[in-house]
Amino acid sequence: MLLLDTCALLWLAAGGESLSVSARDAIADPDARLFVSAITAFELGVKHRRGALKLPMPPLAWYERAIDYHQVQEIPIDGRIAASSTELPRLHADPCDRIIVATAQRDGLTILTPDPLIRSYPKTHSLW
Repeated sequence: MLLLDTCALLWLAAGGESLSVSARDAIADPDARLFVSAITAFELGVKHRRGALKLPMPPLAWYERAIDYHQVQEIPIDGRIAASSTELPRLHADPCDRIIVATAQRDGLTILTPDPLIRSYPKTHSLW
C-alpha cells in the first residue's frame, strides 16, 4: 500500500516520466493500492495560488481528476494524524510533509517520495 506525496502525485498525473524506476514499478504492480493524504489538495492549492505551480485547471478540479483517473484513494486528516505530526522528530519543517509522514505511520503505508527528509524519518517506510 503506497502513499504518494504531492510530487509523486503530480508526476504520476504528468505521465510518470519524472518518477523513479522503483516508484513506477511499485505503482504498476497489479496488487498496488495507491493513497494520498488530503493535505496534498491543500498543498497543491497553496502552491498554485503562490504561482509556484501551474495547473491546467483550478487545483480542486485537477486534484479530483488526478485521483479519480489513477484510482488513488484519499485519506482524510483526523485528530490523531494532526497530533502525531506535531510529535515527529523535527527533521522536516513543512507541516504538509509531516502530515504525510504521520499518515503513513498510522496506516502502515510506504511513502513514495523523492524527498530525502521524509525518507529519513524513523519508523517510516519509503520508496524512491
